[in-house]
Amino acid sequence: MKTIKRASTLKAVLLAGAGLCIAGSAYAAEPLVKACAKDGQFIIGFSQANNAEPYRQHVNDELEAAVKEVPGFTLQIADGAGNVNTQTSQVDNFITQKVDILLISPFEAAPLTPAVKRAMDAGIPVIELDRKTVGDPGKDYTAFIGGDNFKIAEEAGKYTAKTLLPDGGEAAVLQGLPSSTPAVERLNGFKEGVKGNPKVQIVAEQAADWVPDKAQVAFAAMLQAHPDIKVLYASNDMMAAGALLAAKGAGKDVKIIGTDGLPGPAGGIEAVAKGDWVATFTYPTGAKEAIEMSKKILLDCATEVDKTVTVETTAITAENAKQLMGK
Repeated sequence: MKTIKRASTLKAVLLAGAGLCIAGSAYAAEPLVKACAKDGQFIIGFSQANNAEPYRQHVNDELEAAVKEVPGFTLQIADGAGNVNTQTSQVDNFITQKVDILLISPFEAAPLTPAVKRAMDAGIPVIELDRKTVGDPGKDYTAFIGGDNFKIAEEAGKYTAKTLLPDGGEAAVLQGLPSSTPAVERLNGFKEGVKGNPKVQIVAEQAADWVPDKAQVAFAAMLQAHPDIKVLYASNDMMAAGALLAAKGAGKDVKIIGTDGLPGPAGGIEAVAKGDWVATFTYPTGAKEAIEMSKKILLDCATEVDKTVTVETTAITAENAKQLMGK
């Protein structure tokens, strides 16, 4: 009986010790930012890839609007101007300035990775918007917020295979800057989407680096080499606009799909509403979600946040484009 009693006592001690360890672990969890406070004043630095792109300006506008709703937040935007060295320098300036959170849309993935690491090493949470650096969210940077580029392009591919070319035909793709993650994901996503219809052939694909003039030149060359192209998928709205000019110049009736779904007189929504393109797919900015996550970290003293936040897309076609204009 004594042996049994001693064993029970030992078990109780071990269980109690385990409980203390668990409690200690829970107690040891620290906020992502030590200086967090409900009534604090915080600076959010945003390293933008390139303000010259309409989509990028749209992101900036939505971030500024979201920050205005939070009295303790100040937003500083640095324009990377489409240059990795410029953007790297600006990130380092934010680190020296000791901003409370760094938001970044890296112009290129690999070259901006070391700068993100320096920010993380300095104790600054890094939220990546739209584009990623090399590494994993929750480890190499705090979180990623954006649309699912592969899925968005896959939907465009399915729309091509099922609706635009149900009987088959030739299609082409204008890719963005190949060293950026959205460009790669959108190209691969579209290819996957059209696989549902083996009669659809992708006869040409070329990078046009997100800009309309390069897209116009590239698509003009595609049409010369492949005059029977019926559908063109452009990885952003700016390239879709350039492709339209090329098609008109060649006297070709090509069904054009964009990506971004930007509002305004020069945006993709109006282009679809006017009948210039057959569709575009919105690429949400993630601005509101980024500021909400910043509030959790800086105001609510969160010890962890979601590593990846995916913002859903909307397909804009002739059926809904006019209703979405101005929204």
